[in-house]
Amino acid sequence: MPLAPSKVKILVWDAPTRVFHWLLALCFAGAYLSADFDRLLAVHLTLGYTMLGLVAFRLVWGLIGTRYARFANFIRKPKEVARYAGQLLSFKAEHPVGHNPLGSVSIILMLLSTLVIVLSGWLYVSGGPKLIKEFHEGAAAFMLAVVAVHVAGVVFASLMERQNLARSMLNGYKLGRAEQAIRWTWWPIAALVLAGVWGFWWLQWQNPPHTDTIISVNTTLRFSNANSAG
Repeated sequence: MPLAPSKVKILVWDAPTRVFHWLLALCFAGAYLSADFDRLLAVHLTLGYTMLGLVAFRLVWGLIGTRYARFANFIRKPKEVARYAGQLLSFKAEHPVGHNPLGSVSIILMLLSTLVIVLSGWLYVSGGPKLIKEFHEGAAAFMLAVVAVHVAGVVFASLMERQNLARSMLNGYKLGRAEQAIRWTWWPIAALVLAGVWGFWWLQWQNPPHTDTIISVNTTLRFSNANSAG
């Protein structure tokens, strides 16, 4: 019986995918934490719009990016996801080099949640009713839950695979066979993404969004809620 090829550290995650991952995490954390502070509303809006731009880039990169960044590589049918989950619980799962089926579900949910969050937030600041604001907050809470499950899954999968998957999203390397590696990091594309985000933030700093009307509406809603509760 031939021996299985030995695994070595190989480049799996290209730089644009890694930059997108951590920027989206940073923006979501910042937007979530700044949501209840009127004085940080401009920051909240800026981070939200940045998330939309990042998702737009990821949708394009999911079609033209490197092997493991492409949706065709990691989107699975529900039956495949369920089978992998069962194998994982019985400690018999074969771990793919790229995203595993459960990880792919969380990625799709986070991309879709971001679109819903930003769209509902935009509708609200454009004069939408209070119901839109509540929907916006519910979508953000749902995404927070998805992120929590994703982080727990990364920790669990790291223990199962005996490698630090969070670190691999920092340096791009995982264990695999030499022929499974991607050839180039595509740092120039990642640099363009970073430059685009920093440029957008700089423009927002020079001309921050007008938030006085939104703050006034939020204050009125809080006052009304307090009177109703009393």
